[in-house]
Parts: sequence; structure tokens; C-alpha cells
Amino acid sequence: MSQNRKLAAILAADVVGFSRLAHGDEDRTLARLRALRSDLIDPTISVHNGRVVKRTGDGAIVEFRSVVDAVRCAIEIQDAMVIRNAGLNSEQRIEFRVGIHLGDVVEESDGDLMGDGVNIASRLEGVAEPGTICLSEDAYRQVKARLDFAVSDLGETRLKNIAEPLRVYSMKVGTVVAASAASQSGATDATASAAATLALPDKPSIAVLPFTNMSGDPEQEYFADGIAEDIITSLSRLSGFFVIARNSTFTFKGQAVDVKSIARELGVRYVVEGSVRKAGNRVRVTAQLIEGATGNHVWAERYDRELVDIFEIQDEITETIVGEIEPQLQVAEIIRSQRQIPDSLDAWDLVMQAIDRLSRYTETDSRAAIDLLDRAIEIDPGYARAHAHKAWLTIWRAFQGWDPMGEAITTAEDSVAKARQSDAGEPWVYVARIMVCMATKNGDEAVTAARKAIELNPNFAYGYSFLGVALASSGAGEAAIPELDHALRLSPRDFLRDEFELFYAFAHFQVGEYEKAAHFAASAISLRPGHAVPHRFLTASYALAGDQERAQKALANVVALNPDFDLSSAAEQSIYVNDEDSARLVDGLRKAGLPE
Repeated sequence: MSQNRKLAAILAADVVGFSRLAHGDEDRTLARLRALRSDLIDPTISVHNGRVVKRTGDGAIVEFRSVVDAVRCAIEIQDAMVIRNAGLNSEQRIEFRVGIHLGDVVEESDGDLMGDGVNIASRLEGVAEPGTICLSEDAYRQVKARLDFAVSDLGETRLKNIAEPLRVYSMKVGTVVAASAASQSGATDATASAAATLALPDKPSIAVLPFTNMSGDPEQEYFADGIAEDIITSLSRLSGFFVIARNSTFTFKGQAVDVKSIARELGVRYVVEGSVRKAGNRVRVTAQLIEGATGNHVWAERYDRELVDIFEIQDEITETIVGEIEPQLQVAEIIRSQRQIPDSLDAWDLVMQAIDRLSRYTETDSRAAIDLLDRAIEIDPGYARAHAHKAWLTIWRAFQGWDPMGEAITTAEDSVAKARQSDAGEPWVYVARIMVCMATKNGDEAVTAARKAIELNPNFAYGYSFLGVALASSGAGEAAIPELDHALRLSPRDFLRDEFELFYAFAHFQVGEYEKAAHFAASAISLRPGHAVPHRFLTASYALAGDQERAQKALANVVALNPDFDLSSAAEQSIYVNDEDSARLVDGLRKAGLPE
């Protein structure tokens, strides 16, 4: 067998007192365990990018790409088990103990893992108390600044068959939902009250509440629950968000809720709530995104559909809601970061401010954005999204003519490599790769990267828009337009909507539809007048459409924004892979009067 040695986050778990439970009622115990695996454990592992290496009867060995993913997965499962065990006596409860270690493992050709990394995780699980998570010091070091939970230092601990004693930390979880249950039963225990207040994660945190069925039709209950569950699942796939599991949010089903209280109790910054109402053969779904601290609505929308295929409608509405939530959350996070004291900004806040600076499309602001991204990387060298945005922005500045393209490509390729090494599952890594491919005239790889971004996040509006760019720049402008249409449907009010309009201009220009290209370029300019590239496409489109007067007026704005821009610059900074497409763009600018 071939072997591959690597560093991995390993989670080991088993059922406390499984033999005793099985002896009491074997059939029922096994049925409950199978149900837990299919309904809770396996889906939660999948959401957190885990891989089940092996089953160990009543337990499992699971590999994760990071300790943070492993710990979050364990927390969600342990929290959910508090609810599952509610009302059962101690002899009937299924309780898990979990050990997590970051260490060296050997991967066999069949996917099995062996070595100290696995052995130590298994031994940590053996010393864990029921309902707790034990971490090795190496694992704890990875999460202590990212997760705010009560942790007990157990000191140097001897583990069975491990030569040297290891420092072990124990994390008691399950307290959030326990506090919720206590409050529902009228309990006023001070411990439960304190447990209900959690520190906010260092990225947008969100809880999706069960959607209210307002139809008076019990069958619509499943439809409403399905929408909420699908939104949770889709948001959980986005590495930029911290999403509360369904097992926690659905404890509020059927209750009169106070959003601010729920946000505090679940430790999130945002809450999604909604309703479903059926009338005849139509269904109306409303959804709103609310800031937990203030109760203010960040976004709200209503969807009216005919009930032809209820499951197809459910999928469509879910996709649209998730596609709209992401950019709206980004805007809300930008505004929030601007209210912070500069010295208190963390890596996420710095990236949000960088995106805001970039959206102004000026040389000064884009340079400041790179400085902000460098600060974010200094705080968190493994922050994939910061590296990806730096790569994207570096190439973008070169396309504007502000930096040499050759140097930009070298810097961007290094940033993309670091981003991919940090988190190959971050969709923005592949958007950055598209920019590099466009700069190096590698159209096929640009399209492949765009499809990978969408595979990682099927609701990624910006990913679909960049698939459109990749296709248009590669000579497939007609194929680009449906992808851009889909991006716009996912995020019709995107704060970068001007880029969508510009990408339409790219596509229509490529297929020779110059009047349409001019229309979309003008629309992009109306939304963001300071961006130079739409002015260039407007000028060339007018000229090739035979409207010389408008072409010359548009050219005046091109020169005003970039006095040194000439025909050689236009050829060098063209987004098109094929020489004939670039030549048409240059020819249009020449006809408008741009000098050599």
C-alpha cells in the first residue's frame, strides 16, 4: 500500500456507557444510534467539511481540514444532544465524549489513517467526561482565539499507551440550548442565564429561525420547514459565515420570538426569519435579515410563486434568498466595521473595509485597500479570503493601468497560492485565480476556476458573474449572458451591481452587439462614474456602432480619468484572450480618436 504523511485535525468520539445501554435494550439503542448518525452526526460532519475515516462500533474517527471545523462540528453535535436527551432519564440518554488532536498521520491508499495523530485523539476521547470535548494543547492553540467557550485546563495528563504526558483542555458545551430549555420551563438559574450570553465570532454569524406557516394548511408546515433548513444548509457551505445549526434554531419553533433576545442567546450578529402563506394555487414567502443588536432590518423581500412543483419552488426560493443574503450581509459588515475604533479592527473588519475602498474605484482607494488587506494578513497569515482579495485587487489595478502587469501577475500568483494553501474550499480563491488567468490570457483555466467557485458555493452570485467574464473574455460572449442573468437573479441589488452591468458590456461587445454593449457600459458608469474601464468600452462601442459624436464625448471621460491611456495601453490591458477581440476594442478606441 502507498502512504502519504500529513498534518490533520482528528476527532475521535464514542458513546458513553454503550455496553450498558445495549444490554438494557439493544434493538432500541442501535436504532437510536443509527438515527443519530443519519439525521445529526453525518450531516453535521459534512457541513463542517469532515471525512469519516472509520466507524468504531459506537463511535467514529473523523478527519477535518482544520481544528476550528472539528471543534465547531463537535460543539453542534453536543449541543444537539442536550435537546435529544431532554426528558429522558440518565439510563436512557445517549451521550458522547469527544477527543480532538492536531497531529501527524499516515494516510493509506484506501483512505484509512494511522499514526500518533489518530492514537492521541482516541486517548483524549477516553479521558473526556460525558458531553465534553477534550483538546490536546496543539489543538487548543488553534482555536483559543477563535471560539469563546469555557475551557478547563486539566494540566499534564498521562494518556494510555502514549509515552509522554500531554497538556489537555476540557470544553463543556451544550449550555446554550440548555439555557434555552431552562428559560422555557421557568427556570431562573444564574448559570443558565450567564450561559445564554456568548461572545460573537470573528466573522458574520447568523441564525435562521423556522419560517412561520401562516396558511392554516398543515401541509405547508413541511414546505416552510424545508425552506429554513435549506437556507441553513446553503449558508453553512460558505466559509465566510458562522451559521447556527438547525437543531438549535428549531427549538424556537412555534414560539413568539424576540429577535434581539435570540441573537444574544445564540451568540449571533444576524437573524433570518420569514413566513409562508398559501392562497389558492399560489404561495407567498417573505424573508427578512435582521441585525440582532438593534433589531433593525438589513434586508427584506417577498416571493410570489405558483404551486406547480412545490419542491422546485422551494429550491428556487431558497437559492434566491441565500444569493441575496450574502451581499447584503457584506454591506452590513462594511458599515459595522466603519463604526469601530481603528485599533480594535480584526482581520475580518479590515477585509470589509478593503472591499469598501475597492468599490470606490480610485487609484488612491484601491492602494489603501491593499494596505488594509496586508494588515489583515499580518493579523491572520492563514486568512484565505484576505490573500484572495489581494490577488484580485493587484490584477485589477494593473488592468486599470496603475501598476505594471508583469509585477502584478507575480504578486497575485503568490497570493493565490497562499490562499489556496490556507483554504482550498474558499470560493474567492478561484475568483482571484480567474483574474490571474485573464491577465495571462489563459481562458480555459479561467472558466475552470469559475466553475470551481460555483461548485463550492452554488449560490455565489459573484461567482456566476465571473463565470460570465471568463466566458466572454475567452471568446464565448453568447454563453456568458445566461450566467450573468443568473448572477443578477441571485443578487438583483448587489452593491457591486455596476460590475454585473460592465460584464454584460464585455459579453455583448465580444459578439459584436455594440449598441447593447454601449447600453450596459453606460449603466455601469451611472452606478459608479469613477471606474475607468466602462468608459473605455462605452467609447469603443459607440465608435464601432457608427456614433462618432458620442464616441468622442465618451473618450473625453476616458482621458480625464487616465491621461496617459493610449492605444498600446488599451491592447495591454484588454481582458480578451483572443487577439481579434482585443484588436476590435483597440480599433474602436482608435476610431474615437485615442492616440497611439
